[in-house]
Order: sequence, then structure tokens, then C-alpha cells
Amino acid sequence: MASRKKFLHQASMLTAGSMLASSFANDVFAIFKNRISPSDQLNVGVIGINGMGWSDLKAILKVPGINLVALCDIDNNVLDKRMTELAGMKVDATKVKRYNDHRALLDNKDVDIVIIGTPDHWHCLQMVDACQAGKDIYVEKPVGNSITECRVMMAAQKKYNRVVQAGQWQRSQQHFKDAVDYIGTGQLGRIRAVRVWCYVGWKKPIPVIADTAVPAGVDYKRWLGPAKSRPFNANRFHFTFRWFWDYAGGLMTDWGVHLLDYALIGMNATVPKSISAMGGNFADPSSPQETPDTMTALYQFNDFNLQWEHTIGIEGGMNKTSHGIAYIGEHGTLALDRSGWEVMEEPKSDKKAKVERRKQSDNGLDKHMENFVSVVRSRKMQELACPIEEASHIAVLSQMGNIAFRSGKKLDWDLQKGRFTDEAINKKYLTASYNNGYKLPVIG
Repeated sequence: MASRKKFLHQASMLTAGSMLASSFANDVFAIFKNRISPSDQLNVGVIGINGMGWSDLKAILKVPGINLVALCDIDNNVLDKRMTELAGMKVDATKVKRYNDHRALLDNKDVDIVIIGTPDHWHCLQMVDACQAGKDIYVEKPVGNSITECRVMMAAQKKYNRVVQAGQWQRSQQHFKDAVDYIGTGQLGRIRAVRVWCYVGWKKPIPVIADTAVPAGVDYKRWLGPAKSRPFNANRFHFTFRWFWDYAGGLMTDWGVHLLDYALIGMNATVPKSISAMGGNFADPSSPQETPDTMTALYQFNDFNLQWEHTIGIEGGMNKTSHGIAYIGEHGTLALDRSGWEVMEEPKSDKKAKVERRKQSDNGLDKHMENFVSVVRSRKMQELACPIEEASHIAVLSQMGNIAFRSGKKLDWDLQKGRFTDEAINKKYLTASYNNGYKLPVIG
């Protein structure tokens, strides 16, 4: 573990990062058991409230001393809906300001904390703006939509010294930590392979639909932001935006940053030597989605292989679960997912490891928000469950898989330079395209 910590702190660029899950003493959240003084009250504003931004808000409002003061979305229909829902959350809507432009929300001096729940292609710009505005930030995953964006976000946090927590809430969930602790005992023996899978059976490939006029109440130019200008198409809007390269990275980044993160934590690993991937839209080749509905990526490390696999429209998965991580050791295999973990014995081993199913015992998102607010109050950055440095590292790992798929090449990673050895690949994929007058932030 110590070697990986040293590796993280010595890295001048995002060539690697520590995947060490933070461990917290039982009294870390003791502040919440006592009465919150007026000086400890914190005001939150949320940018992007249609999906996870809204879930994040509901979680943070459970923490004592948190007040909602601002909501921002480019869709007035969403804003109207959320404003009406505030009463059921015991929030006085008359005290909540509404915005369509995130910059106006950041100008609000009453806002202490910002939650960023927008599509991926906006995360970098909005996080940097929030850092410059002096806000502490909870940003949804994946933190960046390109490798270069991840580096910019790290630099902004460092320069402005803001608390930045990424929305990888499994890092705050106890049974994930317990599973990693078990791996650390060595009872699985030498682990030569790790398999990670995500089978999204509830989602089907999107059908072809026609472009339409922009819906009333939607600031579409603002939604596009730095992405390429295109006619409005509902497939590229709420939720399903994630299946298009302009805005996101499909399941590889959407779920990959959660599951691959713990694959590396369990293996105490940093970056692979090489990456390859294959797949396509096999469920419905006529679907307009660009990210693959079926994909396998292979990451080669010095002493083990890591395999990622995903499908859309299939739910069976491995080990009878739709998602998970399997650490395959010489004495047993530990299977971990959001509902719990277990160890299945290796029949050929004379040191069989076996653990009956251990179930989930807490709410990861709630614990993650408690951790974030605790650090906002204490300023003890080392206690963050998922700081931007570690979130950026796993976002880059997921991007590596997508880049291998898109290029159709087996790629080698130059650890010292923090880039692929193929400069043509770096030129094409390392940095996301910025359009419409937007520019990638430069942090001096």
C-alpha cells in the first residue's frame, strides 16, 4: 500500500494514481451527532438536477446543517418539476433561487457547496469555474470526458485548494472496504486475474428517431456547451446522451469508474502496461448510439490481467449478478458487487478460502455525502473518500479502454510521459474537442 501512496504523490501529471480506499475512524462523523452551530451551516447549490444531481441533493440534505439555496438547469421543465418537489423534502422553495446559467449560480455569494450533476462533457468547465469562485465541490463521475480534462481538474483543485469529492460513492460503502480488507489478508493466494462485468438488462439499444425543434423551455445551446453543434435530437439529450462520444463514454465510463476503481484498489495497482478492446453494437446494429452495447477490454499489468466486460439488454452476468468484480486467486475467488461479497473456494487448492455471503449494511451515497461535508468543515483533505486525484486516475483508466476500442489498436502506455506510445493516438484522443467558442481551461 505504501508504495502506491508514494507513486501517487510523486506523479507530476496523471500518469497514475493511488486507488487506496480511505478508512475512517468511527468518530469521524461525530460532529453530526451534536447540534450544528450557525457558523457550521452550509449552503448548497446544484447544477444539473435531472438525474444524479437530484439524488445527490437528497442525500446531502440528510446531513445536519445543510441548506438548499440554489438550483440550476438548462431545462425549465426540469426546474419547474423540482421546485414543486421541494415541499415534500421540507424545503422552503421561496428561499431557493433558480438559474439556467451555472455561472450565475456561482456568482451567488451565499453558496458554499456546489453539486455538479450535468452530463460528462460539462464537468471539467463547471468544476474549474466553481474552484475559481471559491466553492467546495461534489462532482459526478466520471470526473472528466477526456484524459486531458482529468489533468486540468486536478490542477484546478490544487491551485485553488478546494474540497472536491467525486461521486464514486462505493468508496464510502462498508462492505466494499471489508472485501478489500479480506483480500489484504492474502487468504486468496496469488491473484492472477480480475474480471469486472456490467450487464445492463433493463436498458435496450436506442432506436433511430428524427431530429426535432428544441423543446420549449430548453436552452439547447447552453446544453451543448463545448460539444459539437448539431440539430436537437432527443436521443442525445436527457439520460441517453451517455451513448454518444461528444458527451460521454458509454458504460465503460458510466459504470466502469465504479467497478474498475475497486478492481485496482483490491489489487493495489496503478496503471496497465497495455490496453486492448473489442466490441460493437451487436444487439441492434441499426441503433444510432455510438458507444458499444457490447464490449470487452483487457488491461495487462505486470503480474495480473484485468478484464472488463459489458452488455446492454442482457442481465444474467457472471455469478448470477448483473455487475461485479471477481478477484480470482489460487485458493479462492472473491466476488464483490453492490449487494455484498463472498469467497468461493478453489477446488484444486489445499488451502481453500471460503466466506459465506456478506450483505450490504449501509447506504453508500448517504455515507459519501457525510464524508464530503465532514471534510468541508474540517478541511482535512486526506480524509476524503474519493478526492479528484484518485477519481481522475480511474476516469483515465476507463478512457484508455474506450480509446483502445475506438482506435482498434492494442495500446501501450508510457508511464513516465503519461501518454500512449503512439503519438497519432495521443493527438486524436487525449483531449476532447471544444467548440462554440469554449476553450479547455488552462490552469497556470
